[in-house]
Amino acid sequence: MSEQEEKGKKGSWFRRVASAFADYIYGMASHEQTRFALKTRGSMEHLFILITMGDLLGVPILPPYYSLRLLPYVVPQIATWKRRMLREKDLTDALA
Repeated sequence: MSEQEEKGKKGSWFRRVASAFADYIYGMASHEQTRFALKTRGSMEHLFILITMGDLLGVPILPPYYSLRLLPYVVPQIATWKRRMLREKDLTDALA
């Protein structure tokens, strides 16, 4: 093996280790932000469903016409939304 090939192997090994380390640090730095963004998105989706389909729980906010127009988009999420809205709340829910 020539000296050039050995340098190439060492360089590629170092690049792989450096890339793995950079990915590790990036994951550590952004994991919390990603979780917060997903939690916020879920809360916004549930709030949207509450505003549009609130009459399912007895909270009439929008006229039924708009609710019926949005119904095909909301149907897959109604079961989990009802379960979340009617679940008993606890102090530990606010901490999570």
